[in-house]
Amino acid sequence: MFLAGLIIPWIIPIGPLNLSIYRIALLAMLFPCLLMWVSGKAGAIRIADIALIAYSLWASLSLAMVHGLEPMIQSIGINNIETIGAYMLARCYIRNADDFYNMVRFTCWLVAILLPFSLYEWITGAKPLLTIFGLVFPTPDITMMDPRWGLWRVQGPFGHSIVYGLFCGSLAGLAYMVLGYGRGMVARWKHPAIVSLAAFVSMSSAPIAGMVMQFALILWNSMLKRFEWRWKIVWAIVLTGYLVVEFGSNQTPVQFYISHFTFDPQTGWYRLLIWQYGSAAVAENPLFGIGFGEWARPAWMGGSVDNFWLVIAMRHGIPALVFLGASCLLVIFGAALKRIPDARSDVYRTAYVICMVMFFLVGCTVHFWAATYAWFIFMLGSGVWIMDVTTNETPRSIRKTGPNKARDSQSTNELASLQK
Repeated sequence: MFLAGLIIPWIIPIGPLNLSIYRIALLAMLFPCLLMWVSGKAGAIRIADIALIAYSLWASLSLAMVHGLEPMIQSIGINNIETIGAYMLARCYIRNADDFYNMVRFTCWLVAILLPFSLYEWITGAKPLLTIFGLVFPTPDITMMDPRWGLWRVQGPFGHSIVYGLFCGSLAGLAYMVLGYGRGMVARWKHPAIVSLAAFVSMSSAPIAGMVMQFALILWNSMLKRFEWRWKIVWAIVLTGYLVVEFGSNQTPVQFYISHFTFDPQTGWYRLLIWQYGSAAVAENPLFGIGFGEWARPAWMGGSVDNFWLVIAMRHGIPALVFLGASCLLVIFGAALKRIPDARSDVYRTAYVICMVMFFLVGCTVHFWAATYAWFIFMLGSGVWIMDVTTNETPRSIRKTGPNKARDSQSTNELASLQK
């Protein structure tokens, strides 16, 4: 219900609240998931869990301190539902490789369902999904942006084409490595081709760049899969690139990344201005941020901030950014450094880390909100099971059906040999 609700754009008014399908699902499961987590049924309580909850609580406190508690009750409630609720739902119900596979498969099928409507919108500029759903309940506003390359930017069921592209594009690496594990070349590319096309028709540079980055890392991993230091080399290349930009350019590395990963150079420079004035707002209000208030900027600049991490710091203060960043890094590095003898779970782990690195980088040029924010937090929680994999565990985590059965049998034999 949560995953399907992400692509259903209804805004359902219930009393003073504006809920959606995915928010209703999260609200219904929030306390059952918290009870499962506290009782240990979702594995050991981890520092990443505590950091995520601390971020949500600090965000609530910051809004109350800046605007007062009563006016912010609804915003605080929605933020906690989308943060703690989405994280705990994934944390409690994705506990092994099979759960992870089923989640990725179902979400890819959702994108496949969206694709015909997206192609129609790409060519005609009409918004069939928002128009049809809008006949029942209110939906996000229709945005008509200038065409690119003579084609319309697809908004789909989301509030903007960028978040539509991000939702679809975030599945590219997962579709190839998780759904394609153990399959032939043609079958392996079926789902990645669908989600990649769906992301491309958004005509948004950040999601497309994030998708390209995923495939580049997958290619790197495939070419050097027998070389143990392949990821250390990647970090060395990243560090070298950072130093080259730092000492050989008149821009900082962050400014260089923001200004160059765009279709339109003017968009890149505009994002640099957002970074300049937004970071100044953070420096002036470091503890609790400015909430939903205005930030100092030229009169001709709009109020949107195309940087998720900057928005968190501006809205809730530096501590909120530290808590959320710590939770992300603890999960990503915890999964990356985990020793996993099971070949299938190891591949899934690689796909997950690549996906989360994509979110981390694309967040520097895109803001996540509403369904896309809940999806990001859900994905963060969906990888904690990797840290709970034990070296002597052979249950469902390596049991599979269909085309992967032979490959998984091989994985079981390898694991048995390692145990001996």
